[in-house]
Amino acid sequence: MFWRARTTTGRAICLSDQFPAADVAEVMRGQVRFAGLPPADLGTEIDWTADPYGNRSWALNLHTLRWAGRLVAAYERTGERACLDRAADVAEQWIRGNPRGGHGVSSWAWAEHAVALRAPVLVCLSEHVRTPLLWESLAAHGEVLADPALYRAGHNHGLDQDIALLVVGCRLGRAKWRDLAVRRMTASAELAVDAQGVLHEQAPRYGLYVHRRLGVALRAVAESGAPVPARLAARRTALEGYIAHATQPDGRLTPIGDSPADTRAPGFPHDGPPVRVFDAGYVFGRTAWDDPRSAHYSIRFGPGRRLHGHEDHLGVTYCAQGRRILTEAGFHSYERTEYAAWTRTPQAHNVPVPTSGTFRPGTATQLLNADLGPDQQSFELADDAYGVTRTRHVLVRHGDDLLAVRDSVPSGTLRSLWHFDPALRVVERRADAVVLGDGDRRVTLLQWPSAGMELGTTTIATSYLRTEQAVTITSGAAPTVLTALIPGPTPPDLASLHLPWPWPA
Repeated sequence: MFWRARTTTGRAICLSDQFPAADVAEVMRGQVRFAGLPPADLGTEIDWTADPYGNRSWALNLHTLRWAGRLVAAYERTGERACLDRAADVAEQWIRGNPRGGHGVSSWAWAEHAVALRAPVLVCLSEHVRTPLLWESLAAHGEVLADPALYRAGHNHGLDQDIALLVVGCRLGRAKWRDLAVRRMTASAELAVDAQGVLHEQAPRYGLYVHRRLGVALRAVAESGAPVPARLAARRTALEGYIAHATQPDGRLTPIGDSPADTRAPGFPHDGPPVRVFDAGYVFGRTAWDDPRSAHYSIRFGPGRRLHGHEDHLGVTYCAQGRRILTEAGFHSYERTEYAAWTRTPQAHNVPVPTSGTFRPGTATQLLNADLGPDQQSFELADDAYGVTRTRHVLVRHGDDLLAVRDSVPSGTLRSLWHFDPALRVVERRADAVVLGDGDRRVTLLQWPSAGMELGTTTIATSYLRTEQAVTITSGAAPTVLTALIPGPTPPDLASLHLPWPWPA
């Protein structure tokens, strides 16, 4: 049995308020719920190889023990000894049932991220109970966290590893571990977040996660007694501008990369113009700050896909009058399914796709020109991801909320793909136009050439593990395709929009 500690080796920095919310009554009954899935029964004696939903996120969360960490927090808040005893029992079961390298142990038990998220739970527990078994496990966790071969530098997992190593080092009185953690988290943050605040993991949602975890890291450093690195704090502050620009007028993050479409961001401070080009491969623009009816758009370019990014270069998203118009297939899950893999392909995004050539994953895209006027902006981008130069010109005009795109290839043909918000449905089809609506709301797509334009549906991820059917419009194959999107009353034709590009003969 665990027994109450009278002395400690070092300070217990408990971060229990950072553990995900859990229903304490459910956990006390032997039930847990992870990843938005229904509660699962673990019972009194826990099977650590359990995976009732065949879900990677569920299996990882089981082994983080953060759900048991919430019992420690409940004990600290209420004094209910039963909560502490159950947390201690769960931890002991885990330690005895999951020896590192043991036969039949789940691969998630000692996965580097599970170790990083579990170690702070054990530290919190050690503030109230102490046995040699728990102390030995803390030491084993520290050895894994300090191992350079297992460290994920420049990655959100690496940041979690650093936080865990710091609190374990402080608890066990190992100043070298604490100091290593502070050095690593500073260097890692400068690898992960550039001077403009862009996280290189290529998903705004992960920028939000890293911002929150950097806040935890700075707090832990301060509580440890070590000096708080100014460079670390500066990178966290820089992230706020990137996240603010990536936040749509409805408060949700642009669904770029592994960013669920329903992720909401806090209102980070922002200043400067409402349009910004980030060198790491993003254009974010809006009509105005702090206006829920503002237009908002994103354009992707830059380095090839990495980590949580998608093959979305040249891709565009668009909101107008406070509502989403163009979206993407988005992020569904981390499951190894055909659909999850498809959401990362070019075809899941609003991009031009040449009709010949083989796609080369990871190809970089250049932003060749950007003209940022107060009333309209225009951009030119190009790459050779299909072995032929595909060029996209984008024009955004604020007065009439116009988005116009001109796609071209020097030889052969291409098709332009457009995925619409699931709320929009086709209400009218003309030779050169499609009108979509949602109640009284109307959005018109005009396209030249109009021959071969196809209407279909695509499965769009609207949240983690949730999907809806959405309208997709695919242009006919042509060397050049001109597309215009405009909300409100249907314009008569493309000529009436007075676009700046010369039309092919």
